[in-house]
Amino acid sequence: MGKPQGQTGQAAPEGGWGWVVVGALFLVSALVFGLIRSLGVFFVELESYFDESAQAVSWITSIGLAIQQLFSPFGTALCNLYGARPVVMFGGILAGLGLILASQATSLTHLYLTMGIISGSGWAFVFTPTVVSVMQYFTRRRSLAMALGFTGVGLSSFAFSPLFQLLVETYAWNGALLVLGGLSLNIVACGALIRPVATPKAVKQNLTESRRSSACRNFLSRVSMNFELPLLTQRPFLTYALAVTLFNSGYFVPYVHLVAHSRHEGFSEYQAAFVMSATGVADIIGRVVAGWASDLGRVWLPRMLTVWSGLVGVFLVLLPLGSLGGSYAGLMAISLAYGFCSGGMTPLVFAAVPEIVGMDRTLGALGLLHLIESLGGLLGAPLSGWLKDQTGSYAASFVMAGTFLLLGTAVTTTLPNFCTCTKAGATKAQSDAPEPSLESGLITTSLSSPTTPIQMETVESEDEDGNIHSPVGDPERSGVTSGRTEDDVSC
Repeated sequence: MGKPQGQTGQAAPEGGWGWVVVGALFLVSALVFGLIRSLGVFFVELESYFDESAQAVSWITSIGLAIQQLFSPFGTALCNLYGARPVVMFGGILAGLGLILASQATSLTHLYLTMGIISGSGWAFVFTPTVVSVMQYFTRRRSLAMALGFTGVGLSSFAFSPLFQLLVETYAWNGALLVLGGLSLNIVACGALIRPVATPKAVKQNLTESRRSSACRNFLSRVSMNFELPLLTQRPFLTYALAVTLFNSGYFVPYVHLVAHSRHEGFSEYQAAFVMSATGVADIIGRVVAGWASDLGRVWLPRMLTVWSGLVGVFLVLLPLGSLGGSYAGLMAISLAYGFCSGGMTPLVFAAVPEIVGMDRTLGALGLLHLIESLGGLLGAPLSGWLKDQTGSYAASFVMAGTFLLLGTAVTTTLPNFCTCTKAGATKAQSDAPEPSLESGLITTSLSSPTTPIQMETVESEDEDGNIHSPVGDPERSGVTSGRTEDDVSC
C-alpha cells in the first residue's frame, strides 16, 4: 500500500494503513501509560530504600505525568512543523534514556530528574502525536479505533504489575528500571510506523502565505497556528479543559497507591500486584465496550463521557470500603468495577475533542489540553500521599480522588448545548450528519479558519446587506449558515 497523502480537509480513509497506526498506538499506550500505571509496584520499595515519606515518593510519578502533559503543546507544535514520525521517534529515545539513567539514581532527586523530567519529556513527544495520527485515519469508527489502541494500557497493566514485581525481586528496583528503559526504546520502532494522512500545517502555510507579510507578524502567526492559541479564548474548550483537569487530579491516584493500599491492608505482594492486574483486564473490556457503544452514534460523546466518569468517581469513593475486615474479594470486586469504568472513560476523553474543537484543530487542542490538565496530574498523587501520611491510611486519598472525578463530571455538563434535546442529524442537514458535526465541532463557527476576524466581518456585512446568512445562534433564519449552525450545536 502506498503512503497516504492528503490535506487536513480530505475525508478520512477509514482504515487501511490506519490499522497499523492503531497497532502503534497500542504499543505506545502500553509503554507510556501502562508503564506509569504499573509504577506503583516500585512505590513501597523506593519508600523503604530511600527512607522517605509516601508524599515524597509520589512526586516521581506526578512529575513525570505533569511533564508529559506540560510539554505536549511543544510536541504538537513540532508535529505541525515536521510531522509525527520524527517527533515520536525522538520521544521514544528520551523515554528510554530517562529510565536507564534512573537505574543509577542515588536519591529521590535523581529520580525526579530522570524518570520525571527526561522520561516525561519523551512521553510528551510520543503520546499525543500518535493519538492524532489514529484520529486522522477514521471518522465513523474513530472511537472504536481509539479504544482498540488504548487497550494497550489495560493489557500492559495486567502484564506489567506481576512482571515488575518479579523484576524487582530478581534485580532490585534499579535493575528493573534498567530493563524498563530498554523496553521503552521500542517506542522508536512504533514511531517509524506512523504515516500521517494530513500534511503538516507549517508546510501548507509556507505554500500559501503572502511574502509581503512582515517577519514579526509572520512569526507570531506561525506560533499561534502551531499551538492553536485561539482556542484559549473559546468557552467550550476552556470548559472541557477544566473538566479534564479535575479528572486528571483523581484518575491516576489508584495506579500510584492501589498496590500500596493493598499491602497496607495486609495482603501479600503478589496479591496486591494481582489486584492491579485484574483491574487492567477490566480496563481492556471497558475500553472496547465504550468504543463500540460510542460509534453507534446514538449519544453525544461528551454526554456519554459524563456517565463513565461519574461511575469512576463513585467506585473510587467506595474503594476503601471493599477491603474492610480484610476482605480480598470485596477489594477485588470494587477494583474490577473501577477498572471497567475507567477503561471506558479514557478513549472518550480523547474522542470527544474533535466534537468540541473540530478535527483540524485536534492536534493543537490535545497539546493545550495536556498543558492545562498537567496541574491536576502534578498535584493529585502528592496530595493523596499527604493525606495518607496525615491519616495513616489511603481511605481519604481514594475519597479525594473520587470527589475530583465527580466534580469534573459536573463541569462537563456545563458545555454549550449539553442539555439540548436536539439530536444530531435531526435538522434538514441530516444527510450530512453525523460526520460534519464530528469533524467541525462546537466552536467551528467562531474558529472556522485561521483568519477568524475576517470571517466575522464578512458575516456582519452580509447581515447589513440582507443576505440569507444569519448570525450564529439565530434559529429563525434559514439557509446554508442556519443549517450548519443547527448541526454544530446538535447533541
